[in-house]
Amino acid sequence: MAALPKLTLVLGGAASGKSAFAETLCVASGRARTYIATARIWDDEMAAKVARHVAQRGDGWKTISAQTDLASAIAGLSPADVALVDCVTMWLTNLMMDGADLDAAREEFDSALAASPAPMILVSNDVGGGIVPDNALARRFQNEQGRLNQHLVARAKLVVMVTAGLPMVLKGVLPDA
Repeated sequence: MAALPKLTLVLGGAASGKSAFAETLCVASGRARTYIATARIWDDEMAAKVARHVAQRGDGWKTISAQTDLASAIAGLSPADVALVDCVTMWLTNLMMDGADLDAAREEFDSALAASPAPMILVSNDVGGGIVPDNALARRFQNEQGRLNQHLVARAKLVVMVTAGLPMVLKGVLPDA
């Protein structure tokens, strides 16, 4: 059984293997696994992606859909659980598309993370390595995602960047498997 820190952040680009890596951390913990899904299924392509993720995880996961209200999903966890939020980027997207107060949502999320008795693993996209987007909404999203990732990195005890399926520890130490 691998001992996880209270908060782990797994970063990476699109299709980098970050979700699969985060799932292996959850499985290795030996705890009851809760998958907190933030995606909205807008079209057939997204439905297929979600189906692939479900099949990849396999059995043994409780799934909670929390497109915008992560605090409520986290509140129901027990000390015997480990939770994977996949992903913070979709959560931010949903909040922005809904015109939500991002600072208030982040504060609620922070409070829920601090109060959770379960170790939490957050998956998030690193969107700062590409070009500056050509429209205001995309530039705002890129800036907000960067700010959110920096905020989470400051709180996390373990931060891992995944590129092409390879984990690189940026902060902390990977638990023994």
